[in-house]
Amino acid sequence: MTDDFDVGGRLKALRTQYGLSQRQLAEAAGVPHGQISMIETNRSSPSVASLRKILGGFGISMSEFFEPESVTNAQPFFTPSEMRDLTSLLYQGDDRAQEKITIKQVGDAKAHGLQVLHERYEAGADTGDAMIEHEASEGGIVISGEIEVTVGAEVRVLKAGDAYLFNSREPHRFRNISDRPAEVISACTPPYL
Repeated sequence: MTDDFDVGGRLKALRTQYGLSQRQLAEAAGVPHGQISMIETNRSSPSVASLRKILGGFGISMSEFFEPESVTNAQPFFTPSEMRDLTSLLYQGDDRAQEKITIKQVGDAKAHGLQVLHERYEAGADTGDAMIEHEASEGGIVISGEIEVTVGAEVRVLKAGDAYLFNSREPHRFRNISDRPAEVISACTPPYL
């Protein structure tokens, strides 16, 4: 994805392709009607959570939105260079997060109904003050370092070998409060990016 990606133009093209008015899309996505208009005219840049909600009105993922021409590859094995870097999709417009967090996906998550990620959190990395919520279940294993995971009202610092598994509808957050990087292998179903 390049920095000059036309979010508004892409949203309008999708809406037209699906034969929806701005009002119909807003109702399907559960967002204010004016928000669709503001985004389509590039007068407003949506947050990741808002864009994900709007795309839910179409039933498409963030990666499909930003990379509509990506080719589905049925290969069963992947080298590190063949994994998809989703960092810029997830943290679009948040330069600090993009410097501190790397999220790479194995293969075509939508085709398999399972998203497998290799996540790296540099010291001080944080998924943000706004808790993440989405329609899925997710789990993971910390493979190095340590990461603070918040799920609802529960907070725990997980170290290498520790794991988590929860309903992603619960508000959650990941922070590296240590002074060294943390790596996590995670899975989410259905895929949310």
